[in-house]
Amino acid sequence: MPTTPPTPTWTNPEYVAVVAVLATAGLVFYSALTDSGLTVDEVVFVGLTITLPATLAYELARRVGSSSR
Repeated sequence: MPTTPPTPTWTNPEYVAVVAVLATAGLVFYSALTDSGLTVDEVVFVGLTITLPATLAYELARRVGSSSR
């Protein structure tokens, strides 16, 4: 009997990563179309300063969690 896949939740790291990438892409697209507001460089800088530490923390937690099992 096939099992149903789990539904995505806000606490699932993979789901959160996809939402973060889509949100950053939306901001870059918006800033490229408008003349005022944030520049594309500023959006990319802010996105990287948020996602790089989050990615490192996710990988650390994943490795520590898998080694304790």
